[in-house]
Amino acid sequence: MSTPAPPLTPAQPDERIATPRLADRLIVRPEIGALLGAAVVFLFFSVSTEQFLTGDGVATWLDDASTLGIMAVGVAMLMIGGEFDLSTGVMTASTALVTSILATQAGWNVWLALLASLAFAMLVGAFNGWLVMRTGLHSFIITLGTFLALQGLNLGVTNLVTGTVQVSGMRSTDGYESAGFVFASTMNIGGTEFQVSILWWIGFAVAAALLLVRTRFGNWIFAVGGSAVSARAVGVPVIRTKISLFMLTAFAGWLVGSINVLRFASVQANQGIGLELQFIVAAVVGGCLLTGGFGSAIGAAIGALIFGMARQGIVFARWDSDWFMLFLGALLLAAVLVNNTLRRRAERVRR
Repeated sequence: MSTPAPPLTPAQPDERIATPRLADRLIVRPEIGALLGAAVVFLFFSVSTEQFLTGDGVATWLDDASTLGIMAVGVAMLMIGGEFDLSTGVMTASTALVTSILATQAGWNVWLALLASLAFAMLVGAFNGWLVMRTGLHSFIITLGTFLALQGLNLGVTNLVTGTVQVSGMRSTDGYESAGFVFASTMNIGGTEFQVSILWWIGFAVAAALLLVRTRFGNWIFAVGGSAVSARAVGVPVIRTKISLFMLTAFAGWLVGSINVLRFASVQANQGIGLELQFIVAAVVGGCLLTGGFGSAIGAAIGALIFGMARQGIVFARWDSDWFMLFLGALLLAAVLVNNTLRRRAERVRR
């Protein structure tokens, strides 16, 4: 006599192939916190000031955010790779000085001077990366030394060549018109002049985002930022990846330096000092962790947009500009707390 077979139970869905919920897909995005913050800042100043949403007002805060955004994206890529670069602010002045001195004092065509300053930036970036990997010291220390060295070099060379701390006269150099059109012209949209630096900002952010999420090199960046030892164990070229990231950050400094020197036709030797902190804060607000391995290029661009809207919104509202520093500190603390929460939530969702 055979025993009856137990009743069949319905098959349980395999959670590994289950479609994640929309909320879970959003929560793993590093830039979601910055996007919500940008919406809050935008709504606040749209209601509290009349000038914020006018054509000139929009052009002003987008222009403010554009050069900051280019640098924030470069810094974010490096932070995702687990490193810092404190020489980014002074790098914008160094490259602008190389371009302007070669064009105004040596008589070079502006395009050739731009190529020379680009080569200079790449060499400094590669040196920073090589020294960090060679010595094993923290990039904070190495790039602090580079920051001080470039600051002294800028002041010393500029004073030696011009007798002052400023280089001017770019408008009368060969190639200024065409180079100025590419890096520092304006676009008329609806009767309002917008700086072309806004296009450079958007283009650089999109290119960096595609590099980060659509290429093997992007996977390497996350891997070396998460754990360089583990990344090396699975064949990721850690040294080459990190040196490339330092060079990418230096490229962003060259781009912003070129935009500034062609737009204002002059450069100060102490320009850019202190801005490196704002670049890092914008990247953190955009979702980058200070510990590396987590972040977003688009988020860093949005972080810079928050800066631009807040800084100009405070001016439009006729508040004391000192309030911006309070806003900056509160924003950084909020961003760090939100990013840590989002990262833990993202890790639970991915399991």
